Amino acid sequence: MSKLLELREKRVKLWEGAKAFLASKQDENGDASSEDLAIYDKMEAEVTDMTNKIKLLERQEEMDADIAAVASQRPILNYPSADINNLTSSFMLGKPLTGRESHIYTNAFWNAMRYNNKVFNDLSVGIDSAGGYLVPDEFHRRLIEALEEYNIMRKLSRIIRTSSGDLHIPVAATRGTAAWVEEAGVIPTSDTNFGQVTLGAYKLGTMIKVSHELLNDSAFPLESFLATGFGRRMGTLEEEAFLIGDGNKKPTGVLSSAQVGVTTEYQTEITFDDVMDLYHSLKSPYRNKAVFIANDLTVKALRKLKDGNGLFLWNPSVVTGTPDTVLGRPLYVSNYMPEIKAGAKAMAFGDFSFYWIADRTGRTFERLNELFATTHQVGFKATQRVDGKLIMPEAVKVLQMGE
Repeated sequence: MSKLLELREKRVKLWEGAKAFLASKQDENGDASSEDLAIYDKMEAEVTDMTNKIKLLERQEEMDADIAAVASQRPILNYPSADINNLTSSFMLGKPLTGRESHIYTNAFWNAMRYNNKVFNDLSVGIDSAGGYLVPDEFHRRLIEALEEYNIMRKLSRIIRTSSGDLHIPVAATRGTAAWVEEAGVIPTSDTNFGQVTLGAYKLGTMIKVSHELLNDSAFPLESFLATGFGRRMGTLEEEAFLIGDGNKKPTGVLSSAQVGVTTEYQTEITFDDVMDLYHSLKSPYRNKAVFIANDLTVKALRKLKDGNGLFLWNPSVVTGTPDTVLGRPLYVSNYMPEIKAGAKAMAFGDFSFYWIADRTGRTFERLNELFATTHQVGFKATQRVDGKLIMPEAVKVLQMGE
């Protein structure tokens, strides 16, 4: 049995034990003594600790696999020549790889990044107007994977890639209707009215410093290091904007556009009825793909909620990569969601594929040799342009705490 599966099964046993203990101590009104509640809180804390261990081990396994894959490759020590094996395999697939997909461009890109060699004409297909070089296609895919690892919104939303200009999305504001008419009667006209959502591009950037000693170490996995570093930094900032962004020099977040499904009676407490009302506030067609998103402290409160039959609302997952569930729907955790407090939008439930993320084609890398020369380091700057909006506000409902 793998360590990860062992931890997941152990977490389920801990949770079942905590539920059984609380159920045995509650009276007919669902109340328990303060001493018993304190014991239950400790048991729940063990479940939370186990959850954190599982997430850490998952990240470690992914990182080990990524680094091992890159470290096993031979370092590029000089200007790459045409690789007959790569070219042959490309033609066997139907057509040769060109531009940023080509092996020559990829090798020349990393040769320039690691060794600061002269930039050959092979990189000219990847020069952007602001300086720097567009990431080769293979690394571009790796960077997207890293962003998804640190950004749950990229897992749930729809990704649109644009080359230039704003993206205009027509949205049906009102729908046409049919009507019953008498024989030979006049059929009334009913038109569908369209609105428009525009996705632009906001610039996001970060910089990573690497020592010359590491760059000159052929075993140092530069690709993996930069992909993970840039992915973590950009991914976390993106997730914040995609959830709570105000649209001012950043994307407009889900909570800024989603409709309020339920307002709680209490300022600092969520009840079972509140969650059930939130669930049914979403139109049934959207529930097929709907998920919950909440802060980790909100999830802790949800774990204590039970229905009228004494069944807990929250259920842990035992399958790697599968989220826990509430009311049978997946529950995702983001600490950028507001905590439970007066007036806060503490939970969101809906089909997040109606949140569209517009990626402007190409992320740019630039090596900075002089900026950190006094500390014997080299800087790597990465930039991207992105926007995001909820194009169908009724597709996501939020639970807002009472004032």
